Amino acid sequence: MTSIKDLIEKIKGLVNVRTLVPISLKRALSDDVFFGLIIILIALGSFGLGRLSKIEDSRVPIRIENEPEITADTFLPAEDNQKVNISSVPTVTSTNQLVGSKSGTKYHYIWCAGAQKISEANRRYFSSIQDAEAQGYTPASNCKGL
Repeated sequence: MTSIKDLIEKIKGLVNVRTLVPISLKRALSDDVFFGLIIILIALGSFGLGRLSKIEDSRVPIRIENEPEITADTFLPAEDNQKVNISSVPTVTSTNQLVGSKSGTKYHYIWCAGAQKISEANRRYFSSIQDAEAQGYTPASNCKGL
């Protein structure tokens, strides 16, 4: 049966601590200090792994249940639904996904930051990438996916 001292010597042999430490520090590094350092490192590693596993367990996946149908009436107050002409409410369709400035040369998806800076009066909508490029526009570099 091996003792703790035998295990410490095996660990020291694997790590080869005595050759990495200057001679003046070799005398000060006793077996008890080395054993204490090993215990502290194991404790810190265990603590870190425990924290990591707790973070992963606490995340709740997002689920969308009973997704409502979104129409133009969704964004209007209930009493105004009959008074407003539905055709005047801007809707986003698959043909209006791209926008460019009338005075610019770049086109963006409507959700990109560059498109948000274009005023409504200065916007020009495109039905496709080919349509935008045919009119002399180029893709914006800050809009991912173009």
